[in-house]
Amino acid sequence: MAGKVAERRKQLRDDLIKIAETRIAQDGLSALRARDLAAEAGCALGAIYNVFGDLNDLVLAVNARTFHALGADVAAALADAPQTPTKQLIVMAQAYHHFAARHYNLWRALFDLDRPTGEEAPEWYLAEMGQLFTYIHDPLMALNPQMAADDLGLLTKALFSSVHGIVLLGLDDASAGVRADNVDAMIALILKQMNTAKPLW
Repeated sequence: MAGKVAERRKQLRDDLIKIAETRIAQDGLSALRARDLAAEAGCALGAIYNVFGDLNDLVLAVNARTFHALGADVAAALADAPQTPTKQLIVMAQAYHHFAARHYNLWRALFDLDRPTGEEAPEWYLAEMGQLFTYIHDPLMALNPQMAADDLGLLTKALFSSVHGIVLLGLDDASAGVRADNVDAMIALILKQMNTAKPLW
């Protein structure tokens, strides 16, 4: 009996994640409602909170799938990329842009989910983000072999933040000055400068 209860609980969890993922993809994170999820899943409203602590926990489960898909896209792009560090950086940054453009609402949900002040990100989130940083870190280290490890870590995060900002502005219809069809070119221009600029350290 206990096995059947656990199986039903797991099935409901999987169903809710898939339903929430579809709704976020279609309408965005702000449109997610527990009552709508319960109605589509065919369960009581309270059943959602028996499986997830709250709606944020459900969104985090969706975000885990999104992060995994993003990482797979970046890894696939790198597999076919030229071996020069600058070109690898350009390829992975553009892959990040293309994923965000194809899955805009799911991508935004990775960064728009509210967490209580002071609450750390879940371990899986840190692990997935760490993998993205590793993809960036290795080519940067090849370009800057003499840079101190701490500075290289900061540069990795700064570069990710820069690319993320360009992509965000380019895909946000309300933003001015960054056209979506210029995003790839802007990314490439910035990253090429990293290979030609005089080091400051």
